[in-house]
Amino acid sequence: MKDTYRHKGLRKKLITTLREKGVVNEQILEAISTIPRHLFLEKAFEEWAYVDKAFPIGNQQTISQPYTVAYQTHLLEVKKREKILEIGTGSGYQAAILAYLGARVYTVERQKTLYDRTKELLYDLGLKSIRTFLKDGMLGLPDHAPFDKILVTAAARHIPKALLSQLTVGGILVIPVGEEIQKMCKVIRISPTKYSRMYYDDFQFVPLLSGLNKKE
Repeated sequence: MKDTYRHKGLRKKLITTLREKGVVNEQILEAISTIPRHLFLEKAFEEWAYVDKAFPIGNQQTISQPYTVAYQTHLLEVKKREKILEIGTGSGYQAAILAYLGARVYTVERQKTLYDRTKELLYDLGLKSIRTFLKDGMLGLPDHAPFDKILVTAAARHIPKALLSQLTVGGILVIPVGEEIQKMCKVIRISPTKYSRMYYDDFQFVPLLSGLNKKE
């Protein structure tokens, strides 16, 4: 697994593209500039890894486009040492960005083939601080709750109550909500019983599904 000068040059061009699209958070841009996205994609997509687009990663899942990763991460307001739950490990790229920003990442994947592949990749990349779980993301990780932040990388028709209950007071949940087109939603837990919700731009994500898929 090589990260060449050419790859680094392509990442610089990607950062320019993201700035042009309005990404201003320097820490997030630094993370995207540092993390080699091509290592999270199949070899066939390596040449396009630093184009600002989503790509398939198998199991009807995708790696989000870098702009979307930056957008969600910005809304999450990541701080060092925060305990963050990610729903939808996928390729592991988003988890790697969160880890680079200093978060303690707990990430859940329901597709066993993706889970196995990504767990091995994260280990090989030295990202051993990211804890991976083969679980139903709709249920969160109650045994490890509460979390300072929760990030959902799939589209939910409704915000799962289990995830809301696993936020700390003052914690933030970022989740795309809707069916064919989703609104990015940021939820802040104001008190044990109250939440504020803010809705932002439109996106398209693969659907958030319940249960496990252990098929090879």
